[in-house]
Amino acid sequence: MNKFKYYFILLLAGIAIVSCSKDHDDPETVPLRDYKEQYKADNDSIVKYLNTHYIKEVTANFDITIEKIPAGGTQTSIMNQTVYPLQSRDVYNHDVTYKVYYLSLNKGSGDAPLNTDRVYTSYVGSLLNGTVFDSSYGVARSFELYMHASQSVIDGWGEIFPQFKTGIPSAPGSDGTITYTDFGAGVMFLPSGLGYYGSTQTAIPAYSPLVFSFKLFSLQRLDHDFDGIFDYQEDLNGDGYVYDFRDTARYPTPPSTMVADDTDKDGIPDYVDTDDDGDGYSTYYEITKPAGQIGFGVKDGQPFNYGVSTYYPWDPAVDNPSTPNTDETEPRGIPRRPTGDLTKPNDPTDPNESITNPRKFVDEDYTAAGRLRIHLDKSYPYQKK
Repeated sequence: MNKFKYYFILLLAGIAIVSCSKDHDDPETVPLRDYKEQYKADNDSIVKYLNTHYIKEVTANFDITIEKIPAGGTQTSIMNQTVYPLQSRDVYNHDVTYKVYYLSLNKGSGDAPLNTDRVYTSYVGSLLNGTVFDSSYGVARSFELYMHASQSVIDGWGEIFPQFKTGIPSAPGSDGTITYTDFGAGVMFLPSGLGYYGSTQTAIPAYSPLVFSFKLFSLQRLDHDFDGIFDYQEDLNGDGYVYDFRDTARYPTPPSTMVADDTDKDGIPDYVDTDDDGDGYSTYYEITKPAGQIGFGVKDGQPFNYGVSTYYPWDPAVDNPSTPNTDETEPRGIPRRPTGDLTKPNDPTDPNESITNPRKFVDEDYTAAGRLRIHLDKSYPYQKK
C-alpha cells in the first residue's frame, strides 16, 4: 500500500514537470507580417533617416561618419547632399519591389562581384537609431553572397555589392600581407525584408531596417555547379546578377527585368545546371581540355603554353601579379564547334562532318569574339550515326 502511494505521488510530480516544460518550450507562434505592408513602414523610416541625418566626415580611407542633424542645424541631409549622390536600385524579393538606397563613396577599379561570388570586405552594421550591432573592426572578412550557401549573408548584400568593384592589390609584403588601393566603398540602407525581417538577432530587433558601411577589397569567383564554368561566366546578359526562379518564395512572379540566364530553358539557371544546353552531355565533359593541351607543349612545331587549367577559361586570361608563385596565363578560351577541315577529307565512306569524321579546331575557334561556346551548342558533340 505504501509502495503504491509512493509511485502515485511520483507519477503526479512527473506530469507536473512535463506540463511546466511544455508551457516553457512552446511559446506562442506569431505569424510573420505582410512583406508589402512592412516595406511601406521600413521605407518611411529609411527616407526619414536620409532626410534627418548628414555625412559628417569621409576620410581618405573611406571611413564614414553619419550623424543626426541637430534641431536648428543647417547641415545638408544625406538625401539632398551632392558630394556622394544617393543612388537606388530596384530589388524584387518576396513579391515586393524594394527601392534600395545606397551611397557610393568610391566605385573601385577592379572587378565587380556577381551576386553569388565570395567577397572580402570590412564593414560596420548599425540600426537607424545609431546602435552598432556588428563590425569587422577594419579587417577584411570573407562572405559568400550566394543566398543558398550553408552560411549565407542577408539578401541585401547580394543586391548591392555587385554595384561596386574591388581594389588594386599590392605585391605581397615580407609577411604575405596584401594591401588594396582604389577599392569600392559605400553605405547601403536595407529594408528589413532584405535583412533579417521577422527574425530577432543579437542587438537587432525583428523588422529592423539596417545600415551597412563597407569596403570591398577583393573577391573570389565561385562555381556552384562544379562544371568548370564560374558563375559570373554563366551570367548570360552580363548584368552582374543570376537568379534561381525555382525559389518561388523569393520570386513568385519575377518581373521581365529579371533574367533567368537559362540557356536550355529547363527552369534551371546555367550557374546551377550541370548540362547548360540540355544536349545530354555535361558541361564538365564538353569543356575538359585534351590531355596534351595542359601546361607547356608544342603547337605547329613550336613551344606553346596551353595554360594551367584542366578546363578552358571563358576568355583568354593573363597572369595575376598578386600570385607570384602561380602563372594563370591562359592564351585561349572555350572553343566553339570546330570549323577547320574534316579529319578525313577524302574518305568516300564518311564524306560528311560526323562523330567519326569531325572537323579540326583552328585558332579562331578558341578566340573569335561572340563565338557560341561548345557547352552551349546542342549540335556538339556530334550525335552518333
